[in-house]
Amino acid sequence: MQKDELHSKIWSIADDVRGAVDGWDFKQYVLGILFYRFISENITEYFNKTEHEAGDLEFHYAKITDKEANEDFKPNTVEDKGFFILPSQLFVNVVKNADSNENLNTDLANIFKSIEASAVGYDSEQDIKGLFDDIDTTSSRLGGSVSEKNLRLAKILKGINSIKFGNFADNDIDVFGDAYEYLIANYASNAGKSGGEFFTPQSVSKLLAKIVMQGKTKINKVYDPACGSGSLLLQMKKQFEEHIIEDGFFGQEINLTTFNLARMNMFLHNINYNNFSLKRGDTLLNPLHDNEKPFDAIVSNPPYSIKWVGDGDPTLINDERFAPASRLAPKNYADYAFIMHSLSYLSGIGRAAIVCFPGIFYRKGAEQTIRKYLVDNNFIDSIIALPENLFFGTSIATCILVMAKNKTDNKILFIDASKEFESKTNNNILSTKNIENIISYFKDRTDKEYICKLVEYENIQKNDYNLSPSSYVEKEDLREVIDIKVLNEELKQTVSKITKLRASIDKVILEIESE
Repeated sequence: MQKDELHSKIWSIADDVRGAVDGWDFKQYVLGILFYRFISENITEYFNKTEHEAGDLEFHYAKITDKEANEDFKPNTVEDKGFFILPSQLFVNVVKNADSNENLNTDLANIFKSIEASAVGYDSEQDIKGLFDDIDTTSSRLGGSVSEKNLRLAKILKGINSIKFGNFADNDIDVFGDAYEYLIANYASNAGKSGGEFFTPQSVSKLLAKIVMQGKTKINKVYDPACGSGSLLLQMKKQFEEHIIEDGFFGQEINLTTFNLARMNMFLHNINYNNFSLKRGDTLLNPLHDNEKPFDAIVSNPPYSIKWVGDGDPTLINDERFAPASRLAPKNYADYAFIMHSLSYLSGIGRAAIVCFPGIFYRKGAEQTIRKYLVDNNFIDSIIALPENLFFGTSIATCILVMAKNKTDNKILFIDASKEFESKTNNNILSTKNIENIISYFKDRTDKEYICKLVEYENIQKNDYNLSPSSYVEKEDLREVIDIKVLNEELKQTVSKITKLRASIDKVILEIESE
């Protein structure tokens, strides 16, 4: 089945099973059950492969008893896989009786609890804990009665089961991960503003990944302080071989649903639990990766200009992340709090690429003070103006702020990439060629008429630390060039014609009056 056909079928099933329930609210059921099928097939293949290699070609984990599984297969499994599932709890065995199971909703709830409980006491406990919290099989969203809930759950299970992913062991492409991201992107594009905060479009993720890795052969690890569904971190995995990112993927997310989806996303892309660390919490007030910093690569698309406590809590100015700039980001605009946090977590040889609201580059007050700190200390490498309408739920033209601590010059590169896009149905996208062009401008680091301007520190200082690309990159004048001599000649001819016409009319009128 071609990828486009598979995508179309997946969305059709997701659209069908949601029925009268809002698609955005319903996403965790479809995405969660898809994840449940994935880990069921993943662990089944794990045991089958081992037994087949040992000579038992008839073995199938889904067909043995729970007692056998507990005795012969559970030991040492959680250390390797991070979780354990009994045969009776596997997706394939649950879906068989989904239509007739009067306890389907509670059985599923117990299975999800059991999977999470299998990791308790092991290294993977925190990575698995609460993973299914958002898949509430007793929720009234699914229906008013138990039978209505079971009916809808059976529909989801059978819908997900009908998707032909092929033999799990033979999948040479990341089919589950691809399907999962496709669903997330479609839910986001249909969800308006909330979707935009939840998912960074793939073409923007690719650009950020290429920017932070430009000229580098390897990095220690990658971090996203507002990781959403994990799309930016996963794009780093897709773009670069595993040995290039040595110590894995790190992120923090405040929203529970999105945090759980991000963890599932990691598993679905075959990132083992010991190679990622996603934590839930408020990055600005309770950062949870202090012990893992510094990071050689930081990619992020934090929420634009959200409120935070700011100077309402004067003790925050003593926080080592915010103290160097001697001003806190304003209460109504947390943008620079995320930026200062990222700078604090960035290694001496690393690079951070952060999508930003354009207003932060010219607003006055505390934001100007923080910009002055960043410029005076030579932390800003480049600012790239992106095209408008790239993101779900907002049409504003954003910018990418690139920071580094090991710059070799005292200049800032401004790039106007506002024309680098292709128009699609609802949003613009960055094509492969657009991304290549932007990366070449970034790499060349030189002036290019109407596109790039490498600006000296002194000029930025004179310009009151205004960092808007439009203040430095001259706009091409696309107005039509008018030749004044030609225009004047045309006017003369027109006036002459009018004069002759007037004379002719006067003559006719005179003749009529004299009759």
